[in-house]
Amino acid sequence: MTAPTGPPRAKDVRAALGHELLPGNVEGTRAKLKRLVNPGILTEADTGNFARKQ
Repeated sequence: MTAPTGPPRAKDVRAALGHELLPGNVEGTRAKLKRLVNPGILTEADTGNFARKQ
């Protein structure tokens, strides 16, 4: 498995944490990441790509 070159996706975050990559679990992680976009902790660079706000 190669490292992603751009901002990580929810599946990349789950894999980095060593969690299962089941579709429902990935969807839950995506929802949690989206909740971090509203207060400005993360930015969503492109649909589904999340990065720390600089």
